[in-house]
Amino acid sequence: MTQRLLEPSQSLAGPRARTFALADLVQLAKPRITFMVVVTTAGGLWLAHRAQALPLSWVTVVCTLLGTSLIVAGANALNMYLERDIDRHMDRTKTRPLPAGRMSPRVALWFGVAMSSVSVPILAIGVNSLTALLAVLANVSYVLAYTPMKQRSHHALLVGAVPGAIPPLLGWTAVTGRIMPAGLVLFGILFFWQVPHFLAIALFRKGDYARAGLVVTPNVIGDHATRHVIVRYTLALVAVSMLLLPLGVAHRGYGVAAGLLGAMFLGGGVAGLRRGAGTRAWARRLFGISIVYLVLLFAALGLDP
Repeated sequence: MTQRLLEPSQSLAGPRARTFALADLVQLAKPRITFMVVVTTAGGLWLAHRAQALPLSWVTVVCTLLGTSLIVAGANALNMYLERDIDRHMDRTKTRPLPAGRMSPRVALWFGVAMSSVSVPILAIGVNSLTALLAVLANVSYVLAYTPMKQRSHHALLVGAVPGAIPPLLGWTAVTGRIMPAGLVLFGILFFWQVPHFLAIALFRKGDYARAGLVVTPNVIGDHATRHVIVRYTLALVAVSMLLLPLGVAHRGYGVAAGLLGAMFLGGGVAGLRRGAGTRAWARRLFGISIVYLVLLFAALGLDP
């Protein structure tokens, strides 16, 4: 691993890699993923502020969201650096800056290290040490545990779901300075949501993943068993989302919305169990439903009186 980090792949560092556009650096950060992370972090900030009746300064908000954006961007860039050879074999990733040869791997490496490093003092000084520690844990586990494990086991999905679920907890600890039950519920919502969300992607892109040598659930246990996994984790997601009610941090309006959205998501998953249900079209629909579910759930949480 150390040698791979220090020695960029020469096959991808041709003459075209000497210059690159600003858009290539932006692409390294995976802006759509980073934006979703910022939204869920902001949800954790707002919920902690409202539920705990604690002050929320602009310094805390700005430093939390900026620091989170940077450390996520850094993790994404390092992920692209480590998977640059794999990305060449996948249709959706082969035009990225590194596999396309538009950027030297060393540039991506240092960009990822710089973004990750700059974020830590922003979070530690501008927010608090616990939030900074959790952010570092998310970054390191995503880059050094989840990324290499994707080539060895389909259980990498659960490992990757841990750093993916930390952002709303960052928002919570930024305000409270503590890990509390409500913050852990927010973590649980993101953790369980990621499983059906990613498995839907894995179902309609399983050929892409197989060509790239990435081990995903459908290619290990089959499509039918994967559909059942989706339903089980969606059920767990709906149950966990309701735990905010007995904790007193969400109220009836959120409960109604969470129930309806959960029924929509679960219904989409159960539809895949019907005999004759197509895989690719159904999986793409479920992927879309998963995005709508998460956005509207956090909107309901933010608007809950």
